[in-house]
Amino acid sequence: MTKEEIFNKIAAIIADRFEIDQSKVTNEMNLQKDLDADSIDFVEFVLELEDTFGSEISDEDAEKLSTVGEVVDYVAAHQAK
Repeated sequence: MTKEEIFNKIAAIIADRFEIDQSKVTNEMNLQKDLDADSIDFVEFVLELEDTFGSEISDEDAEKLSTVGEVVDYVAAHQAK
């Protein structure tokens, strides 16, 4: 899966979960500041990513993900080969 395909899936998840227009999602978007996501929102988002992409994201790794671009890069690097 290309980074563009990964980004599009993540943008769709964000748009649905946080009720924003998918076209407003950018790689630079900060998950906590721009989306006003609290810790529960973030955990649910990570769980949905795991289900969507079929890979596990450790709590330690999840804490390091702050922007959409970082999430895309992480998923791209850890997708099932």
